[in-house]
Amino acid sequence: MSKSNNPLNDPRNQAAETQLVHGGIMRSQFNETSEALYLTSGYTYPSSEHAEALFKGDIPGHNYSRFANPTVDVLLERMALLEGAEDARGFASGMAAVTAAVMSQVRAGDHIVAARALFGGCRYVVEEFMPRWGVQSTLIDGRDPKNFEAAMRPNTKLVFIETPTNPTLELVDIRAVADIAHAHGARLVVDNVFATALYQKPLQLGADLVTYSATKHIDGQGRVLGGLVLGSKELIGGEVHTLLRQTGPSLSPFNAWVLLKGLETMPLRVRQMTESAVRIADFLAGHPKIARIMYPHHPSHPQYELAKRQMTAGSTLVSFEVKGGQEAAFKLGNALAVILISNNLGDAKSILSHPRTTTHQRLSEEARLESGVTPGLLRLSVGLENTDDLIKDIDYALSQV
Repeated sequence: MSKSNNPLNDPRNQAAETQLVHGGIMRSQFNETSEALYLTSGYTYPSSEHAEALFKGDIPGHNYSRFANPTVDVLLERMALLEGAEDARGFASGMAAVTAAVMSQVRAGDHIVAARALFGGCRYVVEEFMPRWGVQSTLIDGRDPKNFEAAMRPNTKLVFIETPTNPTLELVDIRAVADIAHAHGARLVVDNVFATALYQKPLQLGADLVTYSATKHIDGQGRVLGGLVLGSKELIGGEVHTLLRQTGPSLSPFNAWVLLKGLETMPLRVRQMTESAVRIADFLAGHPKIARIMYPHHPSHPQYELAKRQMTAGSTLVSFEVKGGQEAAFKLGNALAVILISNNLGDAKSILSHPRTTTHQRLSEEARLESGVTPGLLRLSVGLENTDDLIKDIDYALSQV
């Protein structure tokens, strides 16, 4: 069979691992193997007529890197292939992506329904920032879809969730919530960072937009910031693009290039991290100093059946509550030798965080407890170290509690 007739010439017929190496590639006249890095702010035009047609949108092309750059284009095409999305836009950080996804879909007088178990920054956007522009919000317990139904109003235009949630790894039934949102004329935005696009496909389950902090598993090596919003051509090419173009939270070409190199190894990294997370969850589940563990694909998870139905694997994070509260949690963290104390996740290095005093510190104690962030709660992002070393490290640290 000639190359031109090979079904794999269509990247939609390729597996995720292949898409993340080859997807979206645009080679220059030099036919480079690695993706080209276009560090340019602007572009030249062969004629005034060409420039006019380009700015009118009559012809495709680039006119300013605030909202269009060839290196960023490759990243967006590659992620859209993986996600099964029609279109995508890149942002300077994960929070810029979340903020753009939310703000682009609402206007003054609208209403947002959100699950209350959110990353602190995401909750702040919904609960504190949006009311400043006349958009009210209602936060509910996202574990039961009926709570979304009860919170919907005639002016509800957006539902926002993350699943699994940060840091308690609660789940939200994406398909059920999408059906509720659409029945009321609202759109659903899903933050899919914890599950990754490898293990969960929100758009296939009915979501309208999906967001990522590309800083996490996509880079996965603690180097650069980045964010992504993916969805239909209508939504992405419309209000999401308009917000990006007019307010400028743009992804830099260099960061996009680094993220492209991260995508090439993401399946290998995430698979290894997940295998280690499963073993660590099993170890913690049987330890007498642990009050509870939270891991989506562990049978002890209260939403285990939903996790098996919605996620193809449990992903890379394990949360657990140490008996003895914050003092015990601090003693555990301070006794670790391999696992780092930090607040990132999805990294090649294993990272432990104490959400109550870091990522969720700015929330009130009432809001923290409402979200399940107790004094003894710890979130472990499992890295690429030897699994036995990680378990030994945790075991020793627990012996010091």
